[in-house]
Amino acid sequence: MLYREAGQFRTSYAEDQRIFPIRQDRVAIALLLAFAFFVVPAVASHYWLKALLIPFLILSLAALGLNILTGYAGQLSLGTAGFMAVGAFMAYNFELRLPELPILVSFALAGLCAAALGIVFGLPSLRIKGFYLAVATLACQFFVLWVLQRVGWFTNYSSSGVISAQEIVILGHTFDSAQEKYLLTLAIVALMALAAKNLMRSETGRAFMAVRDMDVAASVIGIPIMRTKLLAFAISSFYCGVAGALYAFCYLGTVEPEAFSLDLSFRVLFMIIIGGVGSILGSFLGAAFITLLPIFLNLVSGFLSHAFGVDVPHAWLSNIELIIFGALIVFFLIVEPHGLARLWQIGKEKLRLWPFPH
Repeated sequence: MLYREAGQFRTSYAEDQRIFPIRQDRVAIALLLAFAFFVVPAVASHYWLKALLIPFLILSLAALGLNILTGYAGQLSLGTAGFMAVGAFMAYNFELRLPELPILVSFALAGLCAAALGIVFGLPSLRIKGFYLAVATLACQFFVLWVLQRVGWFTNYSSSGVISAQEIVILGHTFDSAQEKYLLTLAIVALMALAAKNLMRSETGRAFMAVRDMDVAASVIGIPIMRTKLLAFAISSFYCGVAGALYAFCYLGTVEPEAFSLDLSFRVLFMIIIGGVGSILGSFLGAAFITLLPIFLNLVSGFLSHAFGVDVPHAWLSNIELIIFGALIVFFLIVEPHGLARLWQIGKEKLRLWPFPH
C-alpha cells in the first residue's frame, strides 16, 4: 500500500517527463543521498571508507561508462581498464605539467583524452560487431599498457614505473582524509550518474538504443550510424577516464600501469552482467555485489572457523570467489539476463499491486 501512485496526478509535460515520476521514488532517492552525504562520513570507519565505499563508487562509475557503450549502444568492449589508465596518467600529467590547473579540470581533461582514444578504437565498430569488436577493444587494453610502460614521459621517467599521485587541492583546501575523498568521489559519481540518466532519456540515448536493437533499421529511419557509435565510444571512454583518475587519486594514491590490468576490465564487465545490462541502477548494484562479495566470503570463513573449527585457507577463498563469479554470470545470462536491476524492478511492480492478486 505504501508504493502506489494513486492520487498523484500529472498536469504538465514536465511532470510527466520527470526522472522519478512517482513521489515515493523521489523521496527514497533524496533520503539515500542525504544518508550517503551526511550520515556515512560521520559513522563509517576509515577502513570502510577507504577500502570499500570509495572503490565501490569509482567502479560504479566505470561500470556506468561501460553500460552506456555495451548496455545502451550494444557495442561490446573489453578495454575499460585501458581507458581508465589513460584517465589516471593524463590527470597526473596535467597536474605535473600545468600545476596552476584546478584538479577537477585535470580530471575533465583526462576524461576527454580517454574519449579521444575511445573514438580511435571505436572506428572498427563501423565494420565489425560482437566478438570481433570485443577483440579489437581488447587490443586497446594491451596497447595502452604497453605505451605507458615504454614511454617514459607518461611516468615522468620514473625508474620504478610507480609514481605517487599529487594532492587533491580544491579552492585552497587539501582533501587528504578518507571522509573528504569519499565526499568528493560521491559528488562526482552522483552528478555523472544524473547526467547519464538524462542522456539515456534524450534523443541521443534513444539513438543509442535504436542502434543496439537493429542498426540497419536505425540507419533506414535516418539515424547516423557512424556518429552514433563513435559518440557512444567517446562518452563511455570519458566516464571510464574520469573513473580512472579518481581510482588513482582518491583510492590508490599512486599511478601505476599494473593497477589497470585486464582483470579490472573483466571485473567491470562482470558488474554490468550481474547488475543489469542497459540499466543505470544495475551499474551500482553490480559494483556493490562485486565489491562486497570478498568481504562476505571472509565473514563466512570466520564464522565457520569460529563455530565449527573449520579453517578455510585464503587460497581456497580466492578460488571460491572466482567460481561464484562464473556461476552467477551463467545464472543471470540464463535465468535473468537483465540482472539484479530487473529483479529490483519486478519487486517494485509487485509492491505496486500488493495485496491484490497478480
